[in-house]
Amino acid sequence: MAAPLSTPGVFGPDDLDGLVWFYDMYGYATLRGVLSESDVDTIEAECVAAQQGVVAGDLDSRYGSTVFIDEAAKAEKFANYVEYVSEVSSAVDSAITGPVMRDVMSRLLGPDSWLRDHEQYGVVYQDARPGKESGYTRIGWHSDWQSGPSLEVWPSTAFTLHIDGTSPANGFLRVVPGSHLWDTPAPYRNVNGVSVPDTAQPSGGRTGRKPPFEMPLGFEKIRGEVGIYAERGDVILHDAYLWHSAARATDDNTQRRHVRGGYFGGTKPAAGVEEFIKNAAR
Repeated sequence: MAAPLSTPGVFGPDDLDGLVWFYDMYGYATLRGVLSESDVDTIEAECVAAQQGVVAGDLDSRYGSTVFIDEAAKAEKFANYVEYVSEVSSAVDSAITGPVMRDVMSRLLGPDSWLRDHEQYGVVYQDARPGKESGYTRIGWHSDWQSGPSLEVWPSTAFTLHIDGTSPANGFLRVVPGSHLWDTPAPYRNVNGVSVPDTAQPSGGRTGRKPPFEMPLGFEKIRGEVGIYAERGDVILHDAYLWHSAARATDDNTQRRHVRGGYFGGTKPAAGVEEFIKNAAR
């Protein structure tokens, strides 16, 4: 087995055994070195072009999004999101379906795992920045499973392909290591007052162990949380049951851009069957 990279939780494509071990233990891991600088340059150029196309109206409304933000009117001047971006960026599609990514997801979710690229919102390009034009700057504590507790698509692994490196200046991922092993309740209590359907599973996690404390409704500090910083080109992987949030940038002149999506190990929903419970604080 290859020696792990110097940063805890960061693994190269030659140590996928180590990555899987770390992920199973802690619920997240970072894959570094699978994309070249040229790959990331092309992804950036194609995503920015798609973002400009959304604002200009040159792309179909399918690719624009207001569902994730609180002030929909801001989307007319600035696009925080481009949905289904892998349909309009061949570089993104190649990056998220390459042999290393497929191998990782097969190890984590099984050989029948599938990419959710054409359902719901597909793979999304996200531009988070703290400026006044931005409708998305941070997100509160949540687990991805809580957004669709009635669905049978779980378990899943989310990927975040970083176009920009992250830091306190431009924001970063906060996680509670090992929380994917807790049996987290569906978001019956949430800051947005969103109702959870009767069809929801009452809880979800990798084990039946109850959480040692309630998930905060906002952005509070949690016992045991850690910050995860990414370099340009890194791919952060995290479990659908992992408690996580994203910190707001401290520098108003920065941006945090990435491509995110997920592979799933459960059953594909029938056409038209969707669920998105927007329970996390913004």
